[in-house]
Amino acid sequence: MAARHVRKGDQVMVTAGSYKGQTGEISRVLTKSDRVIVKGINLKTKHVRPTRLNPQGSIITKEASIHISNVSPVVDGKPSRVRFRVNTDGSKDRVAVVSDKVLGKVSPAKKS
Repeated sequence: MAARHVRKGDQVMVTAGSYKGQTGEISRVLTKSDRVIVKGINLKTKHVRPTRLNPQGSIITKEASIHISNVSPVVDGKPSRVRFRVNTDGSKDRVAVVSDKVLGKVSPAKKS
């Protein structure tokens, strides 16, 4: 499993597609398909047919996934690429390229 540049809870900006420029928080990362679900972005409507439990039927709106390459973490209001820095104790950090800020830990310190 490769380290990803975004994770659940990150504030991200969409960098490509019809939602380009919009920001939101990641609610889920789909690791097998390399996609993310961002709150309030890429909303799709689905018509649900009537059933015995729901005789009226309904229309539900939910967030669809976006490919992980089309989102970037937001640092100081701007999207940023991400580098991975290995510390002296063996732990790994996600670091924003724009401002050199640490976005979070990737892995704990290695035991020797």
